[in-house]
Amino acid sequence: MTTPPPERVVEQFPHLDALRAVGAVAVLTTHTAFWGGEYTDNGTAGRLLARLDVGVALFFVLSGFLLSRAWLQAAADSSPRPETGHYLWKRFLRIVPVYLVAVLAALWFIDANAALTTGDRAAALLLSSSLVDPSFPAGLTHMWSLMVEVHFYLLLPLLMLLATGRRGGLDVRRTCAVLVAMLVVSVWWHLDGALRVGEGRSIDAGQWLPAYLGWFAVGIGLALAQVLLVRGRAGRGTTLLVRLAAQPGVCWSAAGGLLLVASTPVAGPVLLAAPTTGQSLTKNLLYAAVGGLLVLPAVLRQRHADAPATTFDRLLTNRAARHLGLVSYGIFCLHLPLLHLVMWATGWELFAGRGLQIWVLTLVISVIAAEAAYRLVERPALRLKTLHPLRRRGAAPAEKSTAATGSTTR
Repeated sequence: MTTPPPERVVEQFPHLDALRAVGAVAVLTTHTAFWGGEYTDNGTAGRLLARLDVGVALFFVLSGFLLSRAWLQAAADSSPRPETGHYLWKRFLRIVPVYLVAVLAALWFIDANAALTTGDRAAALLLSSSLVDPSFPAGLTHMWSLMVEVHFYLLLPLLMLLATGRRGGLDVRRTCAVLVAMLVVSVWWHLDGALRVGEGRSIDAGQWLPAYLGWFAVGIGLALAQVLLVRGRAGRGTTLLVRLAAQPGVCWSAAGGLLLVASTPVAGPVLLAAPTTGQSLTKNLLYAAVGGLLVLPAVLRQRHADAPATTFDRLLTNRAARHLGLVSYGIFCLHLPLLHLVMWATGWELFAGRGLQIWVLTLVISVIAAEAAYRLVERPALRLKTLHPLRRRGAAPAEKSTAATGSTTR
């Protein structure tokens, strides 16, 4: 009787590019559905369309996983930590160029922005509108989530210092304590913190980083589990996650079930009415679970070296899906200014139906624009990442290449 080959942990994550595409298309879909008035006219389906903003949770979980993993690996191997200056330089090159294209297009071409003050325009260019106003300008209202993500980038080196310390070795309890603290801050912010900060001020503090630390914590927790698994230190919790990750269909079905729960009133209204603190927290926690379940099988599933591809693999690792993920950041940034263009060019009324037509036109134009932005803006900008003058010689890379680990953010 022959012994089957041992299972191995795959250190590459080819599914993650397609997951980024899922997140970008979900966000685009919920915005086009809102503009078409689909939320309230289609019962449960309409409420589910409203909850496709869960794509933001997916982005945050992915960022937490991919960006923290380099620090956790370095701590586990007692090797040099990522160099903070170079890490931030690469994040700048990844985020800012296409963002500026979207901002300039929205400020220049959308009539609703004509009356903005110089301060409003400066805040938009600096990705800080939500810090001083209730929202970003027209065509950029989705950028609150990118602001949150950038603030997480700035905070991550400190979080990793708290989680891993300066000495060699990965202290699991210490890292878990940081993750628990992140979740506690997030819960407190929903129940009390945002109200205290926003009281008497014309801002929406519920769209600031503290409200979403729990989503990033889920991603960091998955990175911790993956690092421990690779190094043969899997405890009971990691083992349970690996068993669940072995069943992608179960993970995604559970995520769908939780999203269905989130479409009920327990997670608040689907339109622009403010939720209660309890509803806000419930929705946030449900979205954290959905994001974690979607990412889990992509990063912790163990496979035999010669195992055939499953349906999950074929769907998420085919060339088209991965390429869509490659340009997904452009889809995210540009789709809302382009949605304004679609509505202006067609003359369609807001909330007057035509949800499918709006979605198709916006998606097609956004994919084309994102492809152009990737080739003309993103890729040339990323070639500059090795030119950072403050990078220490011999410093550990802040993240793996996208070819090896999947893309690092939107």
